[in-house]
Amino acid sequence: MMRGDPAVWLLHGHKAGDNNQVLALAEALGWPYDIKHLAYRSWELLTNRLLRVTLAGTDSRHSSPLEPPWPDLVITAGRRNEPVARWIQRQSGGRTRLVHVGRPWARLDRFDLIVVTPQYFLPEQDNVLHVDLPLHRITGSELDAVGTQWQVRFEQLPRPWWSVLLGGDSGPFVFTPDKARHLAGWLNRRVAGEGGAVLLTSSARTPPTAWAAFREALTVPCTAWSWGNDTGENPYQAYLALGERLVVTGESMSMLAEAVASGAPLYIYDLSDCPDPSHGAAPCPPWWRRAYRLRWKPLSHFLAMRLAPRRLRRDVSRIQQRLIDQGRAVWAGQEADPTPAAWRDTDLEQAAGRVRALFGMSAES
Repeated sequence: MMRGDPAVWLLHGHKAGDNNQVLALAEALGWPYDIKHLAYRSWELLTNRLLRVTLAGTDSRHSSPLEPPWPDLVITAGRRNEPVARWIQRQSGGRTRLVHVGRPWARLDRFDLIVVTPQYFLPEQDNVLHVDLPLHRITGSELDAVGTQWQVRFEQLPRPWWSVLLGGDSGPFVFTPDKARHLAGWLNRRVAGEGGAVLLTSSARTPPTAWAAFREALTVPCTAWSWGNDTGENPYQAYLALGERLVVTGESMSMLAEAVASGAPLYIYDLSDCPDPSHGAAPCPPWWRRAYRLRWKPLSHFLAMRLAPRRLRRDVSRIQQRLIDQGRAVWAGQEADPTPAAWRDTDLEQAAGRVRALFGMSAES
């Protein structure tokens, strides 16, 4: 049992989704923390895989200094940050506890705790906590405050409001103009049938061609915000707060988790190339219109799912299907509607409790 709060370092890389999960867990713990921003060299994969416990892949000129006194706890996420976390633990003489959010590339026993979602195929073992969705920082009270602030800006739009959160290319998913037009067509039918309007936003990964195709095909009343093009305050949280229906492209696990947290009826649009017909998504295009499958990310995912060890595979459809099976969402493209249910998200609470246990504290400490 230690006296006082543990000293905590958060390792932040270039992925906002990873950083948000790390920050969410730290905020749930309520302990003081320092954020260490890390920049990486272009060849970090080689050094990290060869040396495993190293700072060789980091760009020290653009990274936060890593100096003693060493922390009691490091929370990290993402492949690039793993070697740094383990290097810090080595400098501390093994005293620093390591908590990794997501699937690590190193052996699982190198970490004191791993918090992981079903998209990864990690086994059941003592230092692995399986949660339903990625950790997030969205709270009901925060959404209430944001909604109150923004509601007046949309009052001219007819209701109900359909918040539409467009993601983009990720792993095996490629957001093509055809898929964008298909989703817009379904929304036109559903929204027009209720006399409502769309609150639309893109993301950093939304291809410009898909965004343009969607905007051209959408014919119902709409207010839109384009990532990287529009200036001013990002309305993303306002859309979560005010949407009476939520439509999310299914490739982004963080957007799905935040949409679930809003409590609104959730529709998931399947960006797969050849989805199950029951999903109501765009039909499978002929093979000659799928040349984009030869891009690095779709191709590498295809090869990894077939050749890599099971623990290094990733299948986000496992999270999507779990939400469908639990009744927390339905597929966009279907005519069915989700059945609202009172879900209490305990993932973050469980993760924080397991971290406290590493220091001999009760789950509520």
